[in-house]
Amino acid sequence: MPPDDLTFDRRAAAVVATSIALLLGACATKPLIPYSADTPPLVLAPASQAGVQDKRGRFREIYCAVLEARGPALPDYRPCDDALTRVGVEPAGTGKPVDLRPSQRHLVAAVVAGIGYDCFRPWLNTQGTVVANLRQSGYDGTLIDVDALSGSTNNARQIRDAIMAMPPPEGAPRLVLIGYSKGAPDILEAVVAYPEIRRRVAAVVSAAGAVGGSPLADDAEQYQADLMRQFPGATCSSGDGGAVQSLRPATRKAWLAQHPLPADLRYYSLVTFPQLERISSILKSSYDKLARIDPRNDSQVIFYDQVVPGSTLIGYVNADHWALAVPIARTHPTIGSLFVTQNAYPREALTEAILRFVEEDLTAPAR
Repeated sequence: MPPDDLTFDRRAAAVVATSIALLLGACATKPLIPYSADTPPLVLAPASQAGVQDKRGRFREIYCAVLEARGPALPDYRPCDDALTRVGVEPAGTGKPVDLRPSQRHLVAAVVAGIGYDCFRPWLNTQGTVVANLRQSGYDGTLIDVDALSGSTNNARQIRDAIMAMPPPEGAPRLVLIGYSKGAPDILEAVVAYPEIRRRVAAVVSAAGAVGGSPLADDAEQYQADLMRQFPGATCSSGDGGAVQSLRPATRKAWLAQHPLPADLRYYSLVTFPQLERISSILKSSYDKLARIDPRNDSQVIFYDQVVPGSTLIGYVNADHWALAVPIARTHPTIGSLFVTQNAYPREALTEAILRFVEEDLTAPAR
């Protein structure tokens, strides 16, 4: 790496470390979830009692088949048993063969990223490998741009406008909305508030989604999130300044209580549930903070807060929150070696497996 690039990466690493420390490292004695009686009645129950259908067995069959067929030729290959985490009693697979021929429905993964993504997107330089792999399999992918630091209500409108600007589908809808982190509640608000987009959407997927919020947001303020605007090369704005508020558990759970999800869409949940050794060094402090509530977290969100009520649970991924969707170490090995030490994950194979699972599942009758 040339000296100037090395200096730039060290500056970027310093901003990342400082932002994480300030955003997530407030007083350790303060409760992560503050006392309040201003909350809807809540219950922590098994997923099956919350209307969640467990299809992890079939997703594992599909993901393993994709990894075996494509994995070694794609970046960051892992064996299937290391790519997924077994949680509780996982249902057995169906035993049906996995069809890896080019897609017949040609689904399109439309991804909505999380807080701050637009601030470091140019620097990240993802190189489009996920979309390139999808196209080889008859699928496609795109990123829906939303404000990096605005609230979910603002971003929901941007999602609506982006979808309505797309050519209307011929035949069955092909758009699979995938919400990563804060992108998940942004999408959920969009499909509730704007019924005109639903006929264009085939399915909604939460991928490490902050569906129920994150207690870390209770210990942070918006001005700390605004530090991401200082990232080298960042062009993002503060937007409406509502990103942190949108991620607070009280905000998300109150919204879910007041806004039933439209029954004419299919919802899927992919949860990050890493083994402890799969958490990057820079994220261990935030993991430890969340572990005061529940150690079953990905360093940013607790595992049960990632599940959409009434959705189909497709799998638990053995990756921390960043490793699932942000390939920092591929293009910035200095930061990878110093900070995001567990960033490698076969995202290309995972995304293809998600679309193959959804395509197959959409042919089954709705519950």
